[in-house]
Amino acid sequence: MSRRTALQLVLAILAGLVGAALLHLIIVLLLPQFSDRDAYTRVLAEGEIQRFWRLGEAPDKAGLAKDDPYLETAVCGFDLSETPVRIAGANPGIPFWSLAVYDSGSNEVFSINDRTAVAGAVDVVLATPTQMTQLRKNLPASATQSILIESASTDGYVVLRALAPRQSFADGVSQFLDKATCAPFEWRSRSRF
Repeated sequence: MSRRTALQLVLAILAGLVGAALLHLIIVLLLPQFSDRDAYTRVLAEGEIQRFWRLGEAPDKAGLAKDDPYLETAVCGFDLSETPVRIAGANPGIPFWSLAVYDSGSNEVFSINDRTAVAGAVDVVLATPTQMTQLRKNLPASATQSILIESASTDGYVVLRALAPRQSFADGVSQFLDKATCAPFEWRSRSRF
């Protein structure tokens, strides 16, 4: 190997090391700015958890907005550390709805739509594995038609969408999303999970 080739190799290695160190430094310094821009953090910024929040056309204070003019969207953050959560809503004759459950890392845990739901209504109970075991042992009559979903994560969020392809569906869709609930499922009176 000639002296010139060796010098070029050393310079290339040094340039690579300096570039990698610089890139690493930039990523570490910018990480805090991007950490609060994930979907879970934005849903939590909408307001209190275990309540649906409607999204508008323009980004709101949390930076969330609906992305389709024909799909109305509502989001709900949940916490299963104390009790399961029940997501419910009656279908007032809208053409289509879908529900997706995500963990705090924005990984989809479950999804359903009106075509696969019982009687076209939203009725889902989310629980941790321990809660689910106890729930199945003593399932209340009010939850016999519910879809039971086990979540390894205790926190996450739900996205509920409803289709309004024409203006004539707007009132039904608004009624559906406004009356949908995302609340703690208190099915036992004395003991907690």
